[in-house]
Amino acid sequence: MNYFDSDAAIVIQTPAKLNLFLELLAKRPDGFHEIETLMSAINIYDRLYVTSLSEGQTQLTCRWASGMEALSTSRNGSKTSATLDELPMGSDNIVWKAVEQLRLRAGIAAGIAIHLVKRIPAAAGLGGASSDAAAALVAANRLWGLGWTRNRLAEVAAEIGSDIPFFLAPRTNGAGMAVCRGRGEQIEPLAGMPQLHFVLTRPPVGLSTPGVYQRCKVPAQPKSAAPLIEKLRSGDHLAGQLLVNRLQPPAEELSPWIRRMSELFAKTDCVGHQMSGSGSSYFGICRSARHARCLATRIRAAGYELTFQVSSAPHLHRIETKRIETAPL
Repeated sequence: MNYFDSDAAIVIQTPAKLNLFLELLAKRPDGFHEIETLMSAINIYDRLYVTSLSEGQTQLTCRWASGMEALSTSRNGSKTSATLDELPMGSDNIVWKAVEQLRLRAGIAAGIAIHLVKRIPAAAGLGGASSDAAAALVAANRLWGLGWTRNRLAEVAAEIGSDIPFFLAPRTNGAGMAVCRGRGEQIEPLAGMPQLHFVLTRPPVGLSTPGVYQRCKVPAQPKSAAPLIEKLRSGDHLAGQLLVNRLQPPAEELSPWIRRMSELFAKTDCVGHQMSGSGSSYFGICRSARHARCLATRIRAAGYELTFQVSSAPHLHRIETKRIETAPL
């Protein structure tokens, strides 16, 4: 998460994530699942422009970024391979909920205005909403002068969404990968991991996370992420054979697109492939940035316009500063 601080606004670039491994360990009494997942930040970023307000209110506006807006609706009004979902506004957005929860916990009377520019596809298993909520908490913490640690912010975040703590966890040596356990709120950053290259596509429809989890089953003998981490750290391309996502089978029951994505990627020469999170985005690990670029071109040519060449983002916590005059509206 990079942010730029100025007298006018804090500007935060906040990344998407991929689940390279996602196993179900048990069903919890609270209805959630115990999981073990290996998550990697990737270099697709949303951007938030955040300013303080004297009055105690939270204002939120959001839009798709230039170049993405054209994909938000098809010209004839029907869904196509490039159609993006409508963005939730105001109190329906998890960003608003996160900031309001922080205000409640901290007893803050001041307000905040947030303008969100989206590049991360929604309902896609890429953590865009969670990443945005994490960024909003960081900005509010700074603007309101709370001085809370990332760990303390993560306690608030865990009340809102299971993936948010990943984007808040303190990073060591620029680690952008982490093993997440519990509901996803227990974070173990992994330092020294190599940069990975991916091709990523989002099919025409998204998936509901609760809907996918309702259909999933805990295996009798859950797998561990440790063998995959060992292979990735050593640069062994056999790591692609160790990818696991226990949510992919129930997702295939809900949407035919997941199986279509699997069949499409199976025809490529990527190292390994699977769905990210609860879907519907699908990715393949590539041997190099050039390999990812070539595969992205092929997949777009097959009609999937929301296809990206991406890399893991090892410097998730790096901070840069610059001055701006105003937040774009």
